[in-house]
Amino acid sequence: MSQGTMNMNNTHNSGLCPCESGLVYAECCSELHSGRVLAQTALQLMRSRYSAFTLGNADYLVKSWHPDTRPASLTIDESQRWIGLKIKTVSHGGTDQDEGSVEFVARYKVQGKAYRLQENSRFRRLDGRWYYLDGERPG
Repeated sequence: MSQGTMNMNNTHNSGLCPCESGLVYAECCSELHSGRVLAQTALQLMRSRYSAFTLGNADYLVKSWHPDTRPASLTIDESQRWIGLKIKTVSHGGTDQDEGSVEFVARYKVQGKAYRLQENSRFRRLDGRWYYLDGERPG
């Protein structure tokens, strides 16, 4: 799969957004992925980035990465099948703030074997737009 293409095989139910908001993708992260709207909070950006990983949308991931820490390019591992997201804590990152963090656990499978990624992601707003800054993994 080339960078930025969408792989709808990783959605959980037909039409539901992979970010597990309970909304239909077309009314949720699709709006962010297409650029029609911007994330209003750090949590919304975090969920949209998880969805982008599940759908293989590397272009969105790069564009939503803070310019100070953004890689030149990003390759999505096609062997990973994302299967779940759990938000553990949200600290700041609201509509009237410029920094925030979201701790989450994302579950995925590779060749049938289950894995989990736990991270405390930091986000920063720059010129009115939220960006992923970096993340720390426990342990």
